[in-house]
Amino acid sequence: MLKANGGLYEKGPDWGSYVVLDGKLVTGQNPASSEAAAKELLKLL
Repeated sequence: MLKANGGLYEKGPDWGSYVVLDGKLVTGQNPASSEAAAKELLKLL
């Protein structure tokens, strides 16, 4: 439904680390992404 309404959706492998940046927004796919997401956040600061 998200894609049908023009939304963008990305995902990585199940239970793997996957982080997406959009401007100043940093999102991680799951808890395995927390370290990578934190590193990306620190880069933005």
